[in-house]
Amino acid sequence: MYGDPATIRKILTQSGDTWAVVGLSGNRARAAYGVAEVLQRYGKRIVPVHPKAETVHGEQGYASLADIPFPVDVVDVFVNSHLAGGVADEAAAIGAKAVWFQLGVIDEAAYDRTRAAGLDMVMDRCPAIEIPRLG
Repeated sequence: MYGDPATIRKILTQSGDTWAVVGLSGNRARAAYGVAEVLQRYGKRIVPVHPKAETVHGEQGYASLADIPFPVDVVDVFVNSHLAGGVADEAAAIGAKAVWFQLGVIDEAAYDRTRAAGLDMVMDRCPAIEIPRLG
């Protein structure tokens, strides 16, 4: 329900190529680091969003979604479930087209709000796993 194949395909192929990755820092041991690297290999522009605003994978980081001075297509969320809903709300506020909650990140109320706001959303899935499946 939260990761139907049609929505996954739409987000990965039609929603745009600028992906804000919330929780992405220079810590190579974190899942966000590797997932962002895969997204780049598939032609996505990643935008690190982390309080440290670090440059990661050659891309300038920002402390928050609101600080990004250009349009973002997809917001990929690597934060704990209890914080993820606020990030989804921020994604809608900045005009993103879609929100992607990573594996283990689940907030059903945020899912409902985000969909009601007109955004596509996937929850409890990983784009680095899904994108190679597109063929």
